Amino acid sequence: MAKSQESYNKKEKEKKRLKKRKDKLEKKVERKANSDGGGLENMMAYVDEFGNITDTPPDPTKKKQKIKAEDIEIGVPKREKKDIDPIKKGKVEFFNDSKGYGFIKEVGTQEKFFVHVNGLLEEIQEGNMVTFELERGMKGMNAVRVSKTQ
Repeated sequence: MAKSQESYNKKEKEKKRLKKRKDKLEKKVERKANSDGGGLENMMAYVDEFGNITDTPPDPTKKKQKIKAEDIEIGVPKREKKDIDPIKKGKVEFFNDSKGYGFIKEVGTQEKFFVHVNGLLEEIQEGNMVTFELERGMKGMNAVRVSKTQ
């Protein structure tokens, strides 16, 4: 005799599936009954002149100005050119004469910059006050055209 094709597990799964479908249909009917029928108008949100979200449309009399399409910048805004003095002042924190390099600490920002013997205009030692310019190197900013101050 052949066994029944429907096992207990299959019957339970089918019952759960039918119950889920029935619950879903009941929820759908309940939502339709409870909806006030406003549709899209009830879902609309507006932004007032202060940037707050409201449910009332903006007042056209409070409209301030028209914006020209040319004035809208898309992307990163252009930098304003600043007149920055390229010559900076600092103090020699470390300098190794035998290897030919060292570090200068800028007076205002306390940032340290690498200096190589090729970037010197005159000989320097640790503790000297110097003026220098910055140039981008392989590993960051380097001090170049370094000279002592009196």
